[in-house]
Amino acid sequence: MKRYDCIIIGSGLGGLQCAYILARSGRKVCVLEQGEQIGGALQTFRRGKSVFDTGFHYVGGLDHGQPLNKLFDYFDLLDLPWHRLDDNCFDEIIIDGKSYKYAMGYDNFAKVISSYFPHHSEKLHIYTEFLKEVNENIFTSLQREDSSELYESKLFTCSAYDYLNELFDGDPEIINVLSGASLKFEADIKTLPLYVFAQINSSYISSSWRLKGGGMKIALKLAESVKLMGGEIITNAEVTEIAEGDKGVEYVKVNTGEKYYADNFISDIHPAATLSLINESRYIRKIYRKRITSLENSFGMFTANIRLKKDMLKYRNNNIYIYSNIPVWQINDSLERNEINGVLISYSLDDSDNGFASAIDILTPVRCNDFESWKESKVMRRGADYETYKREMADMMIDFVGRYMPELKTCVDKVYTSTPLTYRDYTSTYMGSAYGIKKDCNNLMQTMLTPRTPIPNLFMTGQNLNLHGILGVSMTSVVTCKSMGIDINLK
Repeated sequence: MKRYDCIIIGSGLGGLQCAYILARSGRKVCVLEQGEQIGGALQTFRRGKSVFDTGFHYVGGLDHGQPLNKLFDYFDLLDLPWHRLDDNCFDEIIIDGKSYKYAMGYDNFAKVISSYFPHHSEKLHIYTEFLKEVNENIFTSLQREDSSELYESKLFTCSAYDYLNELFDGDPEIINVLSGASLKFEADIKTLPLYVFAQINSSYISSSWRLKGGGMKIALKLAESVKLMGGEIITNAEVTEIAEGDKGVEYVKVNTGEKYYADNFISDIHPAATLSLINESRYIRKIYRKRITSLENSFGMFTANIRLKKDMLKYRNNNIYIYSNIPVWQINDSLERNEINGVLISYSLDDSDNGFASAIDILTPVRCNDFESWKESKVMRRGADYETYKREMADMMIDFVGRYMPELKTCVDKVYTSTPLTYRDYTSTYMGSAYGIKKDCNNLMQTMLTPRTPIPNLFMTGQNLNLHGILGVSMTSVVTCKSMGIDINLK
Protein backbone atom coordinates (compact mmCIF):
# COMPACT_ATOMS: atom_id res chain seq x y z
CA MET A 1 0.00 0.00 0.00
CA LYS A 2 1.42 3.36 -1.09
CA ARG A 3 0.93 6.21 1.35
CA TYR A 4 1.47 9.97 0.97
CA ASP A 5 1.78 12.93 3.28
CA CYS A 6 -0.93 14.66 1.27
CA ILE A 7 -3.25 13.85 -1.62
CA ILE A 8 -4.73 16.69 -3.66
CA ILE A 9 -7.98 16.27 -5.59
CA GLY A 10 -7.86 18.33 -8.78
CA SER A 11 -5.01 19.90 -10.74
CA GLY A 12 -6.31 23.41 -11.23
CA LEU A 13 -4.11 26.34 -10.27
CA GLY A 14 -4.89 25.97 -6.56
CA GLY A 15 -4.22 22.24 -6.52
CA LEU A 16 -0.92 22.57 -8.35
CA GLN A 17 0.22 25.44 -6.15
CA CYS A 18 -0.61 23.51 -2.98
CA ALA A 19 1.32 20.56 -4.39
CA TYR A 20 4.27 22.86 -5.08
CA ILE A 21 4.23 24.29 -1.54
CA LEU A 22 3.99 20.86 0.07
CA ALA A 23 6.66 19.28 -2.16
CA ARG A 24 8.96 22.23 -1.54
CA SER A 25 8.52 21.72 2.21
CA GLY A 26 9.60 18.09 1.86
CA ARG A 27 6.18 16.43 1.90
CA LYS A 28 5.36 13.44 -0.23
CA VAL A 29 2.47 14.66 -2.35
CA CYS A 30 0.20 13.21 -5.03
CA VAL A 31 -2.24 15.13 -7.28
CA LEU A 32 -5.21 13.21 -8.71
CA GLU A 33 -6.75 14.69 -11.87
CA GLN A 34 -9.91 13.24 -13.40
CA GLY A 35 -9.19 14.44 -16.94
CA GLU A 36 -6.49 13.68 -19.47
CA GLN A 37 -5.03 17.16 -19.11
CA ILE A 38 -4.02 19.09 -16.01
CA GLY A 39 -4.63 22.78 -15.42
CA GLY A 40 -8.35 23.32 -14.90
CA ALA A 41 -9.27 26.77 -16.21
CA LEU A 42 -5.62 27.32 -17.22
CA GLN A 43 -6.01 24.84 -20.06
CA THR A 44 -5.47 26.00 -23.62
CA PHE A 45 -6.52 24.43 -26.89
CA ARG A 46 -5.21 24.77 -30.43
CA ARG A 47 -7.23 25.25 -33.59
CA GLY A 48 -4.95 25.37 -36.60
CA LYS A 49 -2.07 27.64 -35.68
CA SER A 50 -4.12 29.57 -33.11
CA VAL A 51 -3.91 28.89 -29.37
CA PHE A 52 -6.95 29.78 -27.26
CA ASP A 53 -7.27 30.09 -23.50
CA THR A 54 -10.23 28.65 -21.61
CA GLY A 55 -10.38 30.81 -18.47
CA PHE A 56 -7.11 32.74 -18.35
CA HIS A 57 -6.68 36.06 -20.18
CA TYR A 58 -4.53 38.49 -18.18
CA VAL A 59 -3.16 39.04 -14.70
CA GLY A 60 -2.60 42.01 -12.41
CA GLY A 61 0.03 42.90 -9.84
CA LEU A 62 3.09 41.33 -11.44
CA ASP A 63 5.49 44.27 -11.09
CA HIS A 64 8.38 43.91 -8.64
CA GLY A 65 7.17 44.07 -5.04
CA GLN A 66 3.50 43.63 -5.93
CA PRO A 67 1.50 40.71 -4.48
CA LEU A 68 1.40 38.45 -7.54
CA ASN A 69 5.08 39.09 -8.20
CA LYS A 70 5.93 37.86 -4.69
CA LEU A 71 3.76 34.78 -5.15
CA PHE A 72 5.05 33.93 -8.60
CA ASP A 73 8.62 34.45 -7.44
CA TYR A 74 7.96 31.79 -4.78
CA PHE A 75 6.33 29.49 -7.34
CA ASP A 76 9.18 30.06 -9.83
CA LEU A 77 6.84 31.44 -12.49
CA LEU A 78 8.45 34.79 -13.25
CA ASP A 79 10.56 33.46 -16.11
CA LEU A 80 7.52 32.63 -18.26
CA PRO A 81 7.03 34.88 -21.34
CA TRP A 82 5.05 37.60 -19.59
CA HIS A 83 4.09 40.60 -21.71
CA ARG A 84 3.20 43.95 -20.16
CA LEU A 85 0.10 45.66 -21.51
CA ASP A 86 -0.04 49.31 -22.59
CA ASP A 87 0.76 51.58 -19.66
CA ASN A 88 -1.60 54.28 -20.92
CA CYS A 89 -4.45 51.93 -21.85
CA PHE A 90 -4.41 48.38 -20.53
CA ASP A 91 -8.23 48.30 -20.60
CA GLU A 92 -10.51 50.30 -22.87
CA ILE A 93 -14.06 50.73 -21.60
CA ILE A 94 -16.68 51.53 -24.24
CA ILE A 95 -20.12 52.45 -22.90
CA ASP A 96 -22.87 53.34 -25.36
CA GLY A 97 -20.25 54.19 -27.98
CA LYS A 98 -18.10 56.41 -25.76
CA SER A 99 -14.53 55.30 -24.99
CA TYR A 100 -12.65 55.58 -21.68
CA LYS A 101 -9.11 54.42 -21.02
CA TYR A 102 -7.73 52.68 -17.93
CA ALA A 103 -4.10 53.68 -17.42
CA MET A 104 -1.63 51.64 -15.38
CA GLY A 105 -0.42 52.97 -12.03
CA TYR A 106 -2.67 54.60 -9.42
CA ASP A 107 -1.68 58.22 -10.11
CA ASN A 108 -1.79 57.70 -13.87
CA PHE A 109 -5.18 55.99 -13.61
CA ALA A 110 -6.63 58.87 -11.58
CA LYS A 111 -5.15 61.44 -13.98
CA VAL A 112 -6.65 59.85 -17.09
CA ILE A 113 -10.09 59.24 -15.56
CA SER A 114 -10.05 62.81 -14.22
CA SER A 115 -9.69 64.05 -17.80
CA TYR A 116 -13.19 62.67 -18.44
CA PHE A 117 -14.56 63.79 -15.06
CA PRO A 118 -12.59 66.88 -13.92
CA HIS A 119 -15.24 67.69 -11.33
CA HIS A 120 -14.49 64.36 -9.61
CA SER A 121 -10.72 64.77 -9.60
CA GLU A 122 -10.36 65.02 -5.82
CA LYS A 123 -12.61 62.03 -5.18
CA LEU A 124 -10.75 59.98 -7.79
CA HIS A 125 -7.59 60.59 -5.79
CA ILE A 126 -9.38 59.30 -2.68
CA TYR A 127 -10.57 56.29 -4.66
CA THR A 128 -7.15 55.33 -6.00
CA GLU A 129 -5.49 55.85 -2.62
CA PHE A 130 -8.05 53.44 -1.21
CA LEU A 131 -7.28 50.88 -3.94
CA LYS A 132 -3.56 51.27 -3.29
CA GLU A 133 -4.04 50.62 0.43
CA VAL A 134 -6.09 47.50 -0.31
CA ASN A 135 -3.41 46.19 -2.65
CA GLU A 136 -0.67 46.73 -0.09
CA ASN A 137 -2.47 45.20 2.88
CA ILE A 138 -4.99 42.59 1.85
CA PHE A 139 -2.45 39.88 1.11
CA THR A 140 -1.09 40.00 4.65
CA SER A 141 -4.61 40.12 6.08
CA LEU A 142 -5.81 37.07 4.19
CA GLN A 143 -2.92 34.98 5.46
CA ARG A 144 -4.33 35.21 8.96
CA GLU A 145 -6.02 31.98 9.93
CA ASP A 146 -8.57 33.81 12.09
CA SER A 147 -10.18 36.34 9.77
CA SER A 148 -13.39 36.93 11.72
CA GLU A 149 -12.38 40.46 12.79
CA LEU A 150 -11.26 41.32 9.27
CA TYR A 151 -14.54 40.09 7.79
CA GLU A 152 -16.44 42.47 10.05
CA SER A 153 -14.69 45.51 8.54
CA LYS A 154 -16.35 47.83 6.00
CA LEU A 155 -14.11 46.40 3.29
CA PHE A 156 -16.08 43.16 3.52
CA THR A 157 -19.50 44.15 4.85
CA CYS A 158 -20.09 47.09 2.47
CA SER A 159 -21.29 46.47 -1.08
CA ALA A 160 -19.03 47.77 -3.81
CA TYR A 161 -21.90 49.62 -5.44
CA ASP A 162 -22.86 51.41 -2.21
CA TYR A 163 -19.25 52.53 -1.76
CA LEU A 164 -19.04 53.97 -5.28
CA ASN A 165 -22.49 55.52 -5.04
CA GLU A 166 -21.62 57.27 -1.79
CA LEU A 167 -18.16 58.45 -2.85
CA PHE A 168 -19.26 59.84 -6.19
CA ASP A 169 -22.61 61.28 -5.08
CA GLY A 170 -24.62 58.84 -7.16
CA ASP A 171 -23.15 60.02 -10.49
CA PRO A 172 -24.13 57.12 -12.78
CA GLU A 173 -21.61 57.89 -15.53
CA ILE A 174 -18.45 57.72 -13.44
CA ILE A 175 -19.81 54.74 -11.48
CA ASN A 176 -20.30 52.94 -14.80
CA VAL A 177 -16.81 53.83 -16.00
CA LEU A 178 -15.06 52.76 -12.79
CA SER A 179 -17.03 49.51 -12.92
CA GLY A 180 -16.30 48.93 -16.60
CA ALA A 181 -13.96 45.96 -16.11
CA SER A 182 -16.52 44.17 -13.95
CA LEU A 183 -16.94 41.20 -16.27
CA LYS A 184 -13.95 39.80 -14.34
CA PHE A 185 -16.45 39.15 -11.54
CA GLU A 186 -20.21 39.20 -11.06
CA ALA A 187 -21.19 42.78 -10.37
CA ASP A 188 -24.30 42.18 -8.32
CA ILE A 189 -25.52 45.54 -7.08
CA LYS A 190 -26.77 44.12 -3.75
CA THR A 191 -24.20 41.49 -2.83
CA LEU A 192 -20.74 42.12 -4.30
CA PRO A 193 -18.38 42.87 -1.38
CA LEU A 194 -16.25 45.97 -1.69
CA TYR A 195 -13.25 43.72 -1.00
CA VAL A 196 -13.74 41.69 -4.19
CA PHE A 197 -14.24 44.78 -6.33
CA ALA A 198 -11.34 46.70 -4.80
CA GLN A 199 -8.77 43.90 -4.73
CA ILE A 200 -9.35 42.80 -8.32
CA ASN A 201 -9.46 46.29 -9.80
CA SER A 202 -6.50 47.40 -7.73
CA SER A 203 -4.27 44.55 -8.85
CA TYR A 204 -4.84 45.27 -12.55
CA ILE A 205 -4.39 49.02 -12.14
CA SER A 206 -1.08 48.39 -10.36
CA SER A 207 0.18 46.47 -13.44
CA SER A 208 -1.40 44.28 -16.12
CA TRP A 209 0.15 41.46 -18.13
CA ARG A 210 -0.59 38.85 -20.78
CA LEU A 211 1.20 35.55 -21.15
CA LYS A 212 2.48 34.63 -24.59
CA GLY A 213 1.27 31.13 -25.45
CA GLY A 214 -1.55 31.01 -22.90
CA GLY A 215 -2.22 30.06 -19.28
CA MET A 216 -1.33 26.40 -19.74
CA LYS A 217 2.31 27.43 -19.45
CA ILE A 218 1.64 28.20 -15.77
CA ALA A 219 0.18 24.74 -15.15
CA LEU A 220 2.97 22.94 -17.00
CA LYS A 221 5.70 24.85 -15.17
CA LEU A 222 4.13 24.12 -11.77
CA ALA A 223 3.67 20.45 -12.65
CA GLU A 224 7.28 20.17 -13.80
CA SER A 225 8.50 21.70 -10.53
CA VAL A 226 6.29 19.42 -8.43
CA LYS A 227 7.66 16.33 -10.19
CA LEU A 228 11.26 17.52 -9.87
CA MET A 229 10.69 17.83 -6.11
CA GLY A 230 9.41 14.25 -5.92
CA GLY A 231 5.67 14.82 -6.23
CA GLU A 232 3.34 12.74 -8.36
CA ILE A 233 0.58 13.90 -10.71
CA ILE A 234 -1.80 11.22 -11.98
CA THR A 235 -4.28 12.00 -14.76
CA ASN A 236 -7.42 10.03 -15.72
CA ALA A 237 -7.87 9.41 -12.00
CA GLU A 238 -11.34 10.61 -11.09
CA VAL A 239 -11.95 10.51 -7.34
CA THR A 240 -15.25 8.73 -6.72
CA GLU A 241 -15.16 8.46 -2.92
CA ILE A 242 -13.59 10.19 0.06
CA ALA A 243 -13.55 7.54 2.80
CA GLU A 244 -13.25 8.28 6.51
CA GLY A 245 -11.41 6.26 9.12
CA ASP A 246 -10.97 6.65 12.86
CA LYS A 247 -9.10 9.98 12.67
CA GLY A 248 -10.57 11.65 9.60
CA VAL A 249 -10.21 10.85 5.92
CA GLU A 250 -8.32 7.58 5.47
CA TYR A 251 -8.17 7.26 1.70
CA VAL A 252 -9.75 8.33 -1.58
CA LYS A 253 -10.93 5.88 -4.21
CA VAL A 254 -10.64 6.61 -7.94
CA ASN A 255 -12.62 5.36 -10.93
CA THR A 256 -10.27 2.42 -11.45
CA GLY A 257 -11.08 1.15 -7.97
CA GLU A 258 -7.61 1.97 -6.65
CA LYS A 259 -7.31 3.53 -3.19
CA TYR A 260 -4.86 6.31 -2.29
CA TYR A 261 -3.93 6.76 1.37
CA ALA A 262 -2.51 9.88 3.02
CA ASP A 263 -2.21 11.76 6.29
CA ASN A 264 -3.88 14.88 4.84
CA PHE A 265 -6.13 15.66 1.89
CA ILE A 266 -6.80 18.85 -0.06
CA SER A 267 -9.76 19.32 -2.39
CA ASP A 268 -9.34 21.75 -5.27
CA ILE A 269 -12.83 21.05 -6.57
CA HIS A 270 -16.06 22.82 -5.64
CA PRO A 271 -16.99 22.36 -1.95
CA ALA A 272 -20.39 20.92 -2.90
CA ALA A 273 -18.72 18.43 -5.25
CA THR A 274 -16.29 17.56 -2.45
CA LEU A 275 -19.11 16.75 -0.03
CA SER A 276 -20.87 14.63 -2.67
CA LEU A 277 -17.87 12.27 -2.51
CA ILE A 278 -18.36 11.67 1.23
CA ASN A 279 -21.20 9.19 1.74
CA GLU A 280 -21.27 8.89 5.52
CA SER A 281 -19.42 11.02 8.02
CA ARG A 282 -19.05 11.28 11.75
CA TYR A 283 -17.81 14.86 11.31
CA ILE A 284 -20.06 16.47 8.70
CA ARG A 285 -23.55 17.33 9.91
CA LYS A 286 -26.58 17.66 7.70
CA ILE A 287 -26.81 21.38 8.41
CA TYR A 288 -23.25 21.88 7.08
CA ARG A 289 -24.02 19.87 3.93
CA LYS A 290 -27.19 21.88 3.37
CA ARG A 291 -25.37 25.19 3.80
CA ILE A 292 -22.59 24.33 1.37
CA THR A 293 -24.80 22.76 -1.30
CA SER A 294 -27.28 25.65 -1.20
CA LEU A 295 -24.66 28.38 -1.79
CA GLU A 296 -25.31 30.39 -4.94
CA ASN A 297 -22.73 30.27 -7.70
CA SER A 298 -21.70 33.09 -10.01
CA PHE A 299 -22.78 33.31 -13.64
CA GLY A 300 -21.04 31.47 -16.45
CA MET A 301 -19.46 32.73 -19.64
CA PHE A 302 -20.26 32.15 -23.28
CA THR A 303 -17.07 32.48 -25.28
CA ALA A 304 -16.51 32.96 -28.99
CA ASN A 305 -12.92 32.00 -29.83
CA ILE A 306 -12.24 33.63 -33.17
CA ARG A 307 -9.44 32.66 -35.51
CA LEU A 308 -8.61 35.66 -37.68
CA LYS A 309 -7.58 35.91 -41.30
CA LYS A 310 -3.85 36.43 -41.67
CA ASP A 311 -2.59 39.99 -41.24
CA MET A 312 -6.06 41.53 -41.20
CA LEU A 313 -6.77 42.79 -37.67
CA LYS A 314 -4.23 44.93 -35.86
CA TYR A 315 -3.05 43.57 -32.51
CA ARG A 316 -4.23 45.65 -29.55
CA ASN A 317 -2.02 45.63 -26.46
CA ASN A 318 -5.05 46.06 -24.23
CA ASN A 319 -8.41 44.50 -23.46
CA ILE A 320 -11.71 45.99 -24.55
CA TYR A 321 -14.95 46.01 -22.56
CA ILE A 322 -18.00 47.04 -24.56
CA TYR A 323 -21.42 47.82 -23.11
CA SER A 324 -24.67 49.00 -24.62
CA ASN A 325 -26.56 51.81 -22.92
CA ILE A 326 -27.56 49.58 -20.02
CA PRO A 327 -25.85 50.41 -16.68
CA VAL A 328 -22.95 48.07 -15.91
CA TRP A 329 -24.49 47.11 -12.59
CA GLN A 330 -27.67 45.93 -14.34
CA ILE A 331 -25.99 43.39 -16.62
CA ASN A 332 -27.27 40.62 -14.33
CA ASP A 333 -30.88 41.62 -14.98
CA SER A 334 -30.42 41.47 -18.75
CA LEU A 335 -29.26 37.82 -18.59
CA GLU A 336 -32.85 36.75 -17.98
CA ARG A 337 -33.79 38.19 -21.39
CA ASN A 338 -30.92 36.44 -23.22
CA GLU A 339 -29.65 39.81 -24.36
CA ILE A 340 -26.03 40.71 -25.02
CA ASN A 341 -25.29 44.00 -23.30
CA GLY A 342 -21.67 43.57 -22.31
CA VAL A 343 -18.61 41.76 -23.68
CA LEU A 344 -14.91 41.40 -22.94
CA ILE A 345 -12.53 41.21 -25.91
CA SER A 346 -9.09 39.73 -25.31
CA TYR A 347 -6.36 39.51 -27.95
CA SER A 348 -4.16 36.42 -28.11
CA LEU A 349 -0.43 37.00 -28.05
CA ASP A 350 1.53 34.72 -30.37
CA ASP A 351 5.12 34.48 -31.63
CA SER A 352 4.64 36.28 -34.96
CA ASP A 353 5.19 39.75 -33.51
CA ASN A 354 4.19 41.36 -36.82
CA GLY A 355 1.68 43.81 -35.42
CA PHE A 356 -1.38 41.73 -36.34
CA ALA A 357 -3.56 39.49 -34.19
CA SER A 358 -4.08 35.85 -35.08
CA ALA A 359 -6.97 35.27 -32.66
CA ILE A 360 -9.29 37.01 -30.22
CA ASP A 361 -11.71 35.84 -27.54
CA ILE A 362 -15.08 37.49 -26.99
CA LEU A 363 -16.79 36.66 -23.69
CA THR A 364 -20.25 37.53 -22.41
CA PRO A 365 -21.96 36.44 -19.17
CA VAL A 366 -24.78 33.89 -19.25
CA ARG A 367 -26.85 32.15 -16.60
CA CYS A 368 -25.75 28.59 -15.88
CA ASN A 369 -29.37 27.61 -15.25
CA ASP A 370 -30.17 28.32 -18.90
CA PHE A 371 -28.36 25.09 -19.78
CA GLU A 372 -30.43 22.79 -17.55
CA SER A 373 -31.97 20.97 -20.51
CA TRP A 374 -28.49 19.93 -21.71
CA LYS A 375 -26.82 19.29 -18.34
CA GLU A 376 -26.84 15.48 -18.72
CA SER A 377 -25.25 15.67 -22.19
CA LYS A 378 -21.62 15.15 -23.10
CA VAL A 379 -19.21 17.16 -25.24
CA MET A 380 -19.97 16.93 -28.97
CA ARG A 381 -23.23 15.09 -28.18
CA ARG A 382 -25.57 17.82 -27.02
CA GLY A 383 -27.90 17.86 -30.03
CA ALA A 384 -28.97 20.19 -32.82
CA ASP A 385 -30.72 22.71 -30.53
CA TYR A 386 -27.53 23.27 -28.60
CA GLU A 387 -25.48 23.77 -31.75
CA THR A 388 -28.08 26.22 -33.08
CA TYR A 389 -27.98 28.14 -29.80
CA LYS A 390 -24.20 28.45 -29.99
CA ARG A 391 -24.22 29.66 -33.60
CA GLU A 392 -26.88 32.25 -32.87
CA MET A 393 -25.07 33.49 -29.77
CA ALA A 394 -21.77 33.79 -31.64
CA ASP A 395 -23.45 35.73 -34.45
CA MET A 396 -25.11 38.06 -31.93
CA MET A 397 -21.77 38.68 -30.19
CA ILE A 398 -19.95 39.47 -33.43
CA ASP A 399 -22.79 41.79 -34.48
CA PHE A 400 -22.66 43.49 -31.07
CA VAL A 401 -18.89 44.04 -31.27
CA GLY A 402 -19.23 45.05 -34.93
CA ARG A 403 -21.17 48.17 -33.93
CA TYR A 404 -18.01 49.50 -32.33
CA MET A 405 -15.38 47.56 -34.32
CA PRO A 406 -16.85 47.34 -37.85
CA GLU A 407 -13.57 45.97 -39.19
CA LEU A 408 -13.97 42.73 -37.23
CA LYS A 409 -16.53 41.01 -39.47
CA THR A 410 -14.27 41.00 -42.53
CA CYS A 411 -11.39 39.57 -40.45
CA VAL A 412 -13.16 36.46 -39.09
CA ASP A 413 -11.82 33.19 -40.47
CA LYS A 414 -13.35 30.61 -38.09
CA VAL A 415 -15.42 30.78 -34.91
CA TYR A 416 -15.28 28.23 -32.07
CA THR A 417 -17.66 28.47 -29.15
CA SER A 418 -17.94 27.30 -25.54
CA THR A 419 -20.66 27.52 -22.91
CA PRO A 420 -20.71 26.92 -19.14
CA LEU A 421 -21.22 23.23 -19.95
CA THR A 422 -17.95 23.24 -21.87
CA TYR A 423 -16.16 24.73 -18.85
CA ARG A 424 -17.85 22.18 -16.62
CA ASP A 425 -16.78 19.20 -18.71
CA TYR A 426 -13.21 20.27 -19.50
CA THR A 427 -12.23 22.05 -16.29
CA SER A 428 -14.56 20.43 -13.71
CA THR A 429 -15.90 23.87 -12.79
CA TYR A 430 -19.15 23.37 -10.89
CA MET A 431 -22.04 23.94 -13.36
CA GLY A 432 -19.63 26.00 -15.46
CA SER A 433 -19.65 28.91 -13.01
CA ALA A 434 -17.04 31.45 -14.10
CA TYR A 435 -16.07 32.68 -10.62
CA GLY A 436 -17.21 30.00 -8.21
CA ILE A 437 -19.32 30.61 -5.12
CA LYS A 438 -20.92 34.04 -5.13
CA LYS A 439 -19.66 36.18 -2.24
CA ASP A 440 -22.33 38.15 -0.39
CA CYS A 441 -21.42 41.17 1.73
CA ASN A 442 -24.71 40.70 3.61
CA ASN A 443 -23.82 37.13 4.56
CA LEU A 444 -20.06 37.03 4.35
CA MET A 445 -19.23 34.41 6.95
CA GLN A 446 -21.50 31.96 5.11
CA THR A 447 -20.23 32.63 1.58
CA MET A 448 -16.51 33.17 2.17
CA LEU A 449 -15.22 29.76 3.21
CA THR A 450 -12.06 28.84 5.11
CA PRO A 451 -9.72 26.02 4.02
CA ARG A 452 -10.62 23.95 7.09
CA THR A 453 -13.55 21.54 6.93
CA PRO A 454 -15.27 19.70 9.83
CA ILE A 455 -13.05 16.71 9.01
CA PRO A 456 -9.70 17.43 10.73
CA ASN A 457 -7.42 16.29 7.89
CA LEU A 458 -9.51 17.46 4.92
CA PHE A 459 -8.83 20.94 3.56
CA MET A 460 -10.09 22.97 0.62
CA THR A 461 -8.48 25.41 -1.78
CA GLY A 462 -9.31 27.21 -5.03
CA GLN A 463 -11.51 30.04 -6.25
CA ASN A 464 -14.54 29.11 -4.17
CA LEU A 465 -12.96 30.16 -0.88
CA ASN A 466 -11.68 33.73 -0.70
CA LEU A 467 -11.10 35.36 -4.06
CA HIS A 468 -11.18 34.03 -7.60
CA GLY A 469 -8.69 34.76 -10.39
CA ILE A 470 -4.97 34.07 -10.58
CA LEU A 471 -4.08 36.33 -7.66
CA GLY A 472 -6.99 35.19 -5.49
CA VAL A 473 -6.36 31.48 -6.03
CA SER A 474 -2.62 31.93 -5.47
CA MET A 475 -3.25 33.67 -2.15
CA THR A 476 -5.72 30.97 -1.15
CA SER A 477 -3.24 28.18 -1.85
CA VAL A 478 -0.87 29.84 0.61
CA VAL A 479 -3.66 30.20 3.18
CA THR A 480 -4.60 26.53 2.74
CA CYS A 481 -1.07 25.28 3.32
CA LYS A 482 -0.53 27.62 6.25
CA SER A 483 -3.67 26.20 7.87
CA MET A 484 -1.94 22.80 7.62
CA GLY A 485 1.06 24.15 9.54
CA ILE A 486 3.35 24.70 6.53
CA ASP A 487 5.77 27.60 6.93
CA ILE A 488 5.89 29.70 3.75
CA ASN A 489 8.41 32.48 3.30
CA LEU A 490 7.40 35.05 0.69
CA LYS A 491 10.14 37.56 0.05
